[in-house]
Amino acid sequence: MPELIELEVATPERQLVHEDVAEVQVPGKDGELGILPGHAPLLSELGCGTLSYPVAGRRRYLAILGGFLEVLPGHIRVLADAAERAEEIDLERARADLRRAEEQLASQAPDADPAASLAAMERAQARVLAAEQR
Repeated sequence: MPELIELEVATPERQLVHEDVAEVQVPGKDGELGILPGHAPLLSELGCGTLSYPVAGRRRYLAILGGFLEVLPGHIRVLADAAERAEEIDLERARADLRRAEEQLASQAPDADPAASLAAMERAQARVLAAEQR
């Protein structure tokens, strides 16, 4: 069994990761997925959350905001709607976005859209979690 698997993470704007890794944790639509070398082929929708993988004894984190995951022999491809490396996230701004989204979700305003507020809260939570783990 191979010891490493090629990981590629890209958004429509840019490629964020292209490395050989020993394993990847990725936010699936219905929960976390752990991918190791030799994993069976898989195609899955992504949710909002934190993708992580180890490199040189240190864990790297990215906030993933939806998209698709493809696992092939020797290759993991993450095509994210949006993604940010943990070190690129302004933690205080992400926390402010999370507070604002929580307030909107709790609001009983007649023009409030609970689905949009929940989606904004999930995106903000993913960014905060990734930034805090760096």
